[in-house]
Amino acid sequence: MVLSVPLRMQAVGLALEELLVTAQKQDCLTVGIYESAKLLNADPDSVVLCVLAADDADDVALQIHFTLLQSFCCDSGLTILRVSGVRRLQQLLGAADANRNQEELRDLHCMLVTNPQADHCRLQEVGTYCQESRRLDQWVPELVLQER
Repeated sequence: MVLSVPLRMQAVGLALEELLVTAQKQDCLTVGIYESAKLLNADPDSVVLCVLAADDADDVALQIHFTLLQSFCCDSGLTILRVSGVRRLQQLLGAADANRNQEELRDLHCMLVTNPQADHCRLQEVGTYCQESRRLDQWVPELVLQER
């Protein structure tokens, strides 16, 4: 059965959400631009997926970080996915720490999944979506996560 584009994106979005939550529970999720860059430098072979998340395309500094991370991931043959819906990621990953105020949320702009066993069928589903997108000349696939 072939899903329509909006349904396909919604299904892949749900798969990504499940993958990230599972990876976090298994301690296989690196969160934050700086932390991700350190891991990519030290052990890029352990990374199976790079997720870049932003709702504000006007943040020049963030776009520069993304460009550098994308370049490194492409050179290393890593799967990359750009996501909008940072609030949804905050809901999923419990980004708000009880000791911080709402403005000091965890940096969810870059996340690396580092365990190929982390919910493997979901990783495969997200990876397939990224491959299909690249075949359609969308070099860095994009998804929109919906708030619930």
